Amino acid sequence: MSGLILHEDPRSGNCYKIRLTAAHLKLPLERRSYDIMKGETRTPEFLSNISANGRIPVLQDGDRFLTESNAICFYIANGSDLIPDGHYDQADMLRWMFWEQYNHEPTIATLRFWMRFVGLEALTDAQRMQISPKREMGLAALDLMDKHLAERKWFVADKFSLADIALFAYTHVADEANFDLEAYPEIVRWMERIMVMPKHVELDG
Repeated sequence: MSGLILHEDPRSGNCYKIRLTAAHLKLPLERRSYDIMKGETRTPEFLSNISANGRIPVLQDGDRFLTESNAICFYIANGSDLIPDGHYDQADMLRWMFWEQYNHEPTIATLRFWMRFVGLEALTDAQRMQISPKREMGLAALDLMDKHLAERKWFVADKFSLADIALFAYTHVADEANFDLEAYPEIVRWMERIMVMPKHVELDG
């Protein structure tokens, strides 16, 4: 892989995962920014040339375009130490990455987006009705993570992996959706371990 281009909104946790993965791999990325609040991923040019579904992140590798944040992380990390050895541990890593997109991101990340970038006053009635159930699901996700980390330093195979990167991206900004992270001491210690790693980079915006 060479000459990789990341099409992103720098404020997005899903885009951040890819930058964080690349940083740990010392893999250079050319970054091209789009403001999703201004509809910049919905233009005819973007839909025709970058991604027909109008969403970011998109990784461009030559004339190939890959979507879905965790798939992109796996693509650039394949064969590295960020993917554990052994079929079971690799599957367990993927299990946490799938869980992040199904149980974690739709709750914590969505509430962060609504509260920080959209504004509660601008939400539709249907969106407002989803706040309470999403919060309950988000609390359940954080509780599960905290209990899992009570017996280990990392999510999979006793080593830092893509599972940790995928879950860190939106967990460390969960306070922006009014989740009290201090209520989860194991999560806090896990985040601190990640943030002091030599190759760590921070989320933009």
